Amino acid sequence: MRGGLSERWTATDSWNFASFCIGMLLESYVFGTATIATGWVHTPIVLRSLLLSWSPIWQILGIAALGPISDRVGRKPVFFATLALYGVGGLGLIFSSSYQLILISLAVMLFASGGELNGILVSSHEVMPARHRGKTMMLAINCANLGGLTLAAMSLLGASHGIEGQRLAVGMAFLFFSLLLLFIRLHTPESVRWLRARGLDSRADRVVLKHYGPAQLRSRELPEEADGLAAAVVRLGSASPLWLRLFATCSTIFAGTAGYGLMTYVLGPDHLPKLSAAILLVAGVTELIVGMFAFWADRWSRKATLLVGYVGCLGVSVAIAISAPEWRGSVGLFFSLLLVLNVFLAVEFLASTTLQGEVWETKRRATFTAVVRFVSVGLYVVTIYLTQGLSLTEFTWFAVVVWTIGVAGALAWYLGGAETGRGAGLDAALGSS
Repeated sequence: MRGGLSERWTATDSWNFASFCIGMLLESYVFGTATIATGWVHTPIVLRSLLLSWSPIWQILGIAALGPISDRVGRKPVFFATLALYGVGGLGLIFSSSYQLILISLAVMLFASGGELNGILVSSHEVMPARHRGKTMMLAINCANLGGLTLAAMSLLGASHGIEGQRLAVGMAFLFFSLLLLFIRLHTPESVRWLRARGLDSRADRVVLKHYGPAQLRSRELPEEADGLAAAVVRLGSASPLWLRLFATCSTIFAGTAGYGLMTYVLGPDHLPKLSAAILLVAGVTELIVGMFAFWADRWSRKATLLVGYVGCLGVSVAIAISAPEWRGSVGLFFSLLLVLNVFLAVEFLASTTLQGEVWETKRRATFTAVVRFVSVGLYVVTIYLTQGLSLTEFTWFAVVVWTIGVAGALAWYLGGAETGRGAGLDAALGSS
């Protein structure tokens, strides 16, 4: 119950939640495919770096283009547009036999994944029931770990049949999940909150009546109210300033993307090529398991969870850098450290990815979320080239610097940001419920 209004879970909420989960799985699957694709063709080291940076480059282009469009035309049209691009790129990938075709196919898929990711981060907050908002967002985000795990499994399975077998396995799994997502999205409506923010009240009423029922008309119309600790923050009217929201989200998302990307997608191909698929597998399994704690997400402080995740990543990264000479010759020690790092990676990933979509007003939510992703992932592309040619020890210390930036953003939000967890309303960071 929120403000006397009953916002119960409906079948439409289940369809929406399923679409976000499969969408996040596919986004992660597509993003990691470039790492596997480095082994499909023989390329010089410079071009291999291009292939590694291909994922973030085209994803941020998709984010930049489709984020503002989503604010203009709606969430649902963009979701179907990205699915169409997924189909084109996936078919192209399966039949790619050259470096050029692989790049083109991946570019189409990654552009679509940027729009998918941005849309999910925005829509999940807007359409899920208030009391389940944090939990469903984090559980959907956790499916990104399932995507990495699925990619690793398909890569290992297909590898036994050579390069062609691996490419076919990776491509067919992608097309299967794309078709599944299409079926699910046929049952999902436009965001009611977006419709009302655009002044389309009559259309919003029709969507509520069709997909949620007459009893939900009033509760789906009004923004949810905060309760608990967050309510006190809202009543004080202590809106988080724009500069703080931008700094906290950009720094944490950059650190999370670059820190995870360097250790999961770049470390293998550049320094431990025989362990690339295994690194993906360990990361996927560990973060998937840890991510299941998202069932309790609506009880946690978002600020505290964010800080714990980034401080933990920094601490483990320092340990990895210091012990590099030892674990370089010990696979067991390396994967032990990697496992602990991925525990904290899962925590920061859930908290920061949830935060970045919930601190903006609805009319500009997709645009600001796109700005944050564009800046953060764009800087990750820079780190790929900055680390090219570094020794293993230098590479690990570079990661320490990256996580230090993340800790700075998380600490700033912990000290000055609004509490958006613990049942807070979607507009808590704006000083209203």
